[in-house]
Amino acid sequence: MIKANRPLLHQRLKYLPWREVPLLGRTRATAHGRDEIRRIKTATVADLDFPHAAQAVQIVRRRRTVTTGKVSLERVYAVTDLTAEQADPAEIASRVRLHWGIENKIHYVRDVAYSEDTSQVRTGTAPRAMAALRNLAIGALRLTGRTNIAASLRHHARDTTRPLTTLGIT
Repeated sequence: MIKANRPLLHQRLKYLPWREVPLLGRTRATAHGRDEIRRIKTATVADLDFPHAAQAVQIVRRRRTVTTGKVSLERVYAVTDLTAEQADPAEIASRVRLHWGIENKIHYVRDVAYSEDTSQVRTGTAPRAMAALRNLAIGALRLTGRTNIAASLRHHARDTTRPLTTLGIT
């Protein structure tokens, strides 16, 4: 996914002639109190000035909150090194959804449970080491069948022997 932290590339993707690109895929899902429609367009690209870029992707998400009826529209852009022959729009859409699953399962949990985005650890290899330790803790909890990481962390924090027991050390 190309976000605003890559402004030049994001702008190039945004201003591709998307109106001329046919709609290649559409999915609809209702979950978590939202009705969501996702539309995908892909275009073969050659001069994005991004290494190995073969296709540009535009996904338009239209979400409607079931209870309030509030509608939001979001356009996201991505690039892939997969050619149109290697990955059709349905495959790309699937990979994007998988990416967001990882984002929600790991990065969101790290930020919410550990307040990672507000961490003051910023120099040397310490940020990478802390991220690895957080991933290790989350992975260990998931291996034991825990799905609510925040509740599991609170549970383990109340008794210093619990983390060792979880890891099979005692």
